[in-house]
Amino acid sequence: MSPDTQTHAHTDLVVDVGPVAHGGHCVARHEGRVVFVRHGIPGEKVRVRITDGGAAAKFWRADVVEVLEASPDRVDHFWDLADSRRSWSHRHPPVGGAELGHISLDRQRSLKGEVLAEQLRRLAGIELPAPVESIVEGIGEGGGEPAASGPETGLGWRTRAGFAVTPGGKLGMHAHRSDSVLPVREMPLAVDRINALRLWDIDLQGIERVEVAAPANGSRPLVLLVPAPGTRAKRLSAILAQLPDDVSVATFDPGKTETVQLRGRSYVQETAAGHDYRVTGAGFWQIHRHAPDALVGAVTGFLHDGGYVAQGAVVADLYAGAGLFTAPLADAVGETGSVLSVEGSPGTSRDARKNLHGASQVEIVQGRVERVLREKPRNFDALVLDPPRAGAGKAVVNQLIGAGPRAIAYVSCDPASFARDLGYFQQGGWGLAGLRALDLYPHTHHMETVALLTPRR
Repeated sequence: MSPDTQTHAHTDLVVDVGPVAHGGHCVARHEGRVVFVRHGIPGEKVRVRITDGGAAAKFWRADVVEVLEASPDRVDHFWDLADSRRSWSHRHPPVGGAELGHISLDRQRSLKGEVLAEQLRRLAGIELPAPVESIVEGIGEGGGEPAASGPETGLGWRTRAGFAVTPGGKLGMHAHRSDSVLPVREMPLAVDRINALRLWDIDLQGIERVEVAAPANGSRPLVLLVPAPGTRAKRLSAILAQLPDDVSVATFDPGKTETVQLRGRSYVQETAAGHDYRVTGAGFWQIHRHAPDALVGAVTGFLHDGGYVAQGAVVADLYAGAGLFTAPLADAVGETGSVLSVEGSPGTSRDARKNLHGASQVEIVQGRVERVLREKPRNFDALVLDPPRAGAGKAVVNQLIGAGPRAIAYVSCDPASFARDLGYFQQGGWGLAGLRALDLYPHTHHMETVALLTPRR
């Protein structure tokens, strides 16, 4: 066991858990020092274990190991390996990926609403009129409403999952902020088709990481293996023989960003909003089984229903990925309109070309958004902006304002970068005309935000 998993290497403290903060933790204080506490709930009194900090540190990080005064919103965690109290009782930290599993779903969403509201207030100077309890929408087990057959659980939604591998060749996950890899024998957040592969029963020696995709439409799953340097073909063949015949298998080299087919296909076939999408093994696709339709619905609700996109319109889909938003935009503008699709990843851009090959009104360009907008200046009626977690940044925001669109639909997976960019838009004379926050990652601190931005009159 590595030193960072030894209980005797840590200090325990009793603290009162304060407000939630961005990043999956709450703020507490001990003798004037800030302690970022994971696995607590605001208002609780808890015993925590310091996992990161020292006498000279500006702040400490800690995990809850005992609840002394519980919140009424505390529930039994659904996954022992991600439960901080159970994990530390077995002398190791919890795995990441389900850090809010001890909180009721309604309270999770109100806490996410608090985070979003605080980021918008602090970074963009925007006060949301709605109470935080209603800001973040749950899309439920049925894609928009809680399942009619029983209470919503927030489980079984991941169509994609990534795993590490233990030194002994067993499927594993990293402990939070740690190099330690803990063996896993279930993934409760994943769809049944991922768990049914029983990857934890396979000898994965010679593999550094495993990525699995099981499309929500029921098409062929893909297991993507990242071999360690020097892994021989014979070892890969032995792993291949342990996987079901109806599963595609490929290898991925992160250094070369190269995917090599071993069996079946090196991509998966996804479906959303009435369109089919090919997505390469290492390509991006929303991980919640209902997320693509939910996000397309939010974007089209703002742009199409608001009258900003119609037949003959000139629009752009920036950071477009495999074309999730591009295809519905092409439908909306028709053959008399045009859609510019910009994506930086060469592999994902190739996917977009295959997915949109029949849409003559779509121009697909691979490259950095700021370069493409500079080299292909035009006046747009509307834009869709779906940047990576770091956001678009001030330079891109200024370029978008300069393109003179009537509206921008901004899709964000990070409330801090979203609020920062929104501040840049406000400096340029734009304002927030609509906002929806979707809980596409239950039991984690993540959320997805869709905003309608328009020039202020």
